Amino acid sequence: MSTQCTAAQLQFHPFGRRGVVARFDAGHLSSDGGALLLREADRRLDLTRRVAGCFKDGRQSGRVEHTVAEMVAQRVHGLALGYEDLNDHDRLRSDPLLALAAGKADPTGMDRARDRDRGHALAGSSTLNRLELGHPEADGKRRRYSKVVAEEEALDRLLVELFLESRGKAPETLWLDLDATDDPLHGAQEGRFFHGYYRHYCYLPLYIFSGGDLLCARLRPANIDAAAGSVEEVERIVARGPARRPGERIVARVRQRWPGVRIVVRGDSGFCRDDIMDWCERNGVDYVLGLARNDRLARRIDKALRKSRRRHAGTGKASRRFREFRYRTRKSWSRTRRVVAKAEWLAKGANPRFVVTSLGSDIAGAQHLYEKMYCARGDMENRIKECQLEMFADRTSAATLRANQLRLHFASFAYALVHGLRRLTLAGTRWANAQCGTIRVRWLKVAARVRITARKVWVSFASAYPYRAEFAAMARALRPEPARAPPA
Repeated sequence: MSTQCTAAQLQFHPFGRRGVVARFDAGHLSSDGGALLLREADRRLDLTRRVAGCFKDGRQSGRVEHTVAEMVAQRVHGLALGYEDLNDHDRLRSDPLLALAAGKADPTGMDRARDRDRGHALAGSSTLNRLELGHPEADGKRRRYSKVVAEEEALDRLLVELFLESRGKAPETLWLDLDATDDPLHGAQEGRFFHGYYRHYCYLPLYIFSGGDLLCARLRPANIDAAAGSVEEVERIVARGPARRPGERIVARVRQRWPGVRIVVRGDSGFCRDDIMDWCERNGVDYVLGLARNDRLARRIDKALRKSRRRHAGTGKASRRFREFRYRTRKSWSRTRRVVAKAEWLAKGANPRFVVTSLGSDIAGAQHLYEKMYCARGDMENRIKECQLEMFADRTSAATLRANQLRLHFASFAYALVHGLRRLTLAGTRWANAQCGTIRVRWLKVAARVRITARKVWVSFASAYPYRAEFAAMARALRPEPARAPPA
């Protein structure tokens, strides 16, 4: 017997003599019960409220039904819950739990002004799209869609502030990991170029992480060097400096918060540029950077590489030796620097690697510096995958570079929200290093029935939910601390 479906009723294969029929008529149900956890984490971090504070709202207040704070929370929470596109919100605008997370006073939407909007508490895709279309220099017809404008510098600063707040005390060493990746494009977006290495049209965003914390996500065209703009971004995050414009507030940066912390910039050979190393040396910042192989470097470890080859031939196992020496390029470097080399021989042949660093041998020997310090940067690639694949930072299909940068910012704050949930609730558990996608599947995508009364919002989860114990523990971890009585 074939199944028959209509928009109102779905027919499935029978169960014995019983028919199996499904309808979309259950009322206030949600597949995102974990939005309650995100809401609590958001309140603890005070995240989306501050993101909204980075926008200028020029709309007439008396005609506004969706505040900037509500729209920003809806967008960021939507990304965290797995809804990558704006048109998803044309259905989500009726979800009472997302409305609750966004701070809507009427999560059912029954008090909306227009009849056609009643029952839809949240903004639709066309309204949310105006967040991205806003431009400070819009004129003519575009001015109508530019009433809400983002301040990019303020959004950049907020990422750093969230990072500083996440650390209770200054770390002994602060590692700043830099990396660039491709963001494939399939349209005629502004700033679109063909990249020879990736072999497609793309953007070339720059990311800066410290452990799991995202400090910078800068969208760039692909016709530049991978390291372009890195010095300016690191300086913005690290350095103490005066206001650059009259009236501009001096931001509390890393050096101001933790004046004595050792800072180390880490990156692959794409960031081994003299201007980066020179800035670090002049500003008391260390660096550990990959160094591309060349004939001069290969000759310096030729003897060690032959020894590794002989040992591999005798044992059949990978063999590696480490050497260090002083080195300077013939033209591009301004001074001689310490280089650590790995002379490794594998079954597939030679595998030499080189790292240049400002750290002395008294701080880190050659093997320790390469294996424990430099190779640890590989974990950053997992964080980039979380941002691009799980928080949809690669959904840059808007026409302008500015709008796509704002989309990248929204994805970055969605990552910061889920990472904050992970840090606040899963630290010390076997899920402490769970990927954002794992957190979403296990604790955010939870079926829930919502019943709203005059005094309470009742949320009922499935009795068979397998992660109920962990969910309850996460909720307890996010519970606000009771107010302390003032001393007598």
